[in-house]
Amino acid sequence: MTSTPTDKRPLHPAELGTLAVMAWSGEHPDERGDLAFLLAYSLGDGPGGAEGTSAAVRRLLENTGLPPGGPVVDARTRPSFPLTLLVEAGQAVVNMPHLNAQCVVPREWLAAVEERGHAYFLFATVPWPEGTPGVEMTERTLSAFAGDEGVLATAAHCLLPARSLRS
Repeated sequence: MTSTPTDKRPLHPAELGTLAVMAWSGEHPDERGDLAFLLAYSLGDGPGGAEGTSAAVRRLLENTGLPPGGPVVDARTRPSFPLTLLVEAGQAVVNMPHLNAQCVVPREWLAAVEERGHAYFLFATVPWPEGTPGVEMTERTLSAFAGDEGVLATAAHCLLPARSLRS
């Protein structure tokens, strides 16, 4: 992706639209057991519509050091990385410049993050209007979005160390 002069303008959080974070755990090819996943995405309802929201998410990610469509960033090796994950009281809290988000996580997710010490964080640049927070979602619906090659190819990927208030 080539940067344009508009990429340098200040980001206004409203441009991101409604943001949501979803947690699940599942098998991973490394055969070390389940991996905890976090997916952040916008509903695409920012003032610029889906296209404007997508551009704003890309700017946010680039400015944070998470290149959309780039390699997996291993924040475990970067102590001053501007994105953090706090796991406490059955919730995951992601903090990054311009926003923080939290979600309730299932027991299986907590077990996976406790065993590995980190979660795999994806921030989709593709809006997902069907991913409305609070609405029941099937595994098939989640897989269709989170496993879509176009979504994965344009998302930012990061291994985030899990911290707690006790650590």
